[in-house]
Amino acid sequence: MIEMVIDERRRSLGGGLEVGRVLPFAKRRMVGPFVFFDHMGPLDLAPGIDRSLDVRPHPHIGLSTVTYLFSGEIMHRDSIGSVLPVRPQEVNWMTAGRGITHSERFEKARAEGDRLHGIQAWVALPQADEETDPAFSHHEGGDLPQWSDAGVHGQLIAGSAYGLTAAVRTHSPLFYAHLEMEPGAMAEIPTDHSERALYVATGAVEFDGAEYTAGKMLVLGRDASKVRATRHATVMLLGGEPLGERFLYWNFVSSSKDRLAQAAADWKAGRMKLPDADDQEFIPLPDLPPPPAGPSGTAQ
Repeated sequence: MIEMVIDERRRSLGGGLEVGRVLPFAKRRMVGPFVFFDHMGPLDLAPGIDRSLDVRPHPHIGLSTVTYLFSGEIMHRDSIGSVLPVRPQEVNWMTAGRGITHSERFEKARAEGDRLHGIQAWVALPQADEETDPAFSHHEGGDLPQWSDAGVHGQLIAGSAYGLTAAVRTHSPLFYAHLEMEPGAMAEIPTDHSERALYVATGAVEFDGAEYTAGKMLVLGRDASKVRATRHATVMLLGGEPLGERFLYWNFVSSSKDRLAQAAADWKAGRMKLPDADDQEFIPLPDLPPPPAGPSGTAQ
């Protein structure tokens, strides 16, 4: 059973970079701890692209981010000293906790051209971990278990599923997997978590007799356990256990509206450290209404 179908909505990030925004959605803010889900590309970037396409240094709190690429390369720099490219089928897992800043730049594309295609997801942290120290880890190869069976080629990005566990440290029960499905192939959908979704990045799949094409997220009921590719399909599976309500304000996530307001004030006042390796510019706080505070500083 499908509980809901969410279509990506096109959003401009500036400089000519456009994404398909999936989560949050008005009628479905989260799937398990996944609070944000953007589909980037596919986008052909010509050599010599303007630096305006880069994502300049900007802040986060209360979440972990993962940019997962099918193709292309993005250079990551952050305020705890990490400098490492994001490459296809590798994981750069950044936990913001009480606060981190980072940039994402298209240096390879600028030098030689590139084809950018991937997913950026944010994972909310449990309340007890929202103010944890910021951290960064890189994973590839055996850290991210792979398998192939009957036309389905999979990689576990984070969490546990299919009897496998990725080496990425997470703060709550979840799973995140990438499947490449040949036409006609049938894939099992993990059933160990109470909230689950399937996103079609390319191609098409069949579920309960209906076909779903690229750009659609299927929020799944508890009994959903199999999906079939009607064309070659790139599919992302995600889910986990719910954490309770979270509020988003620009790049900040928190269970407290007052904490969002504090983070916005800190960024506007220059109190959040920029990456040492990329500290000459930053994205200013957008001109947005401040997040309303709840009684006694608690989220409502």
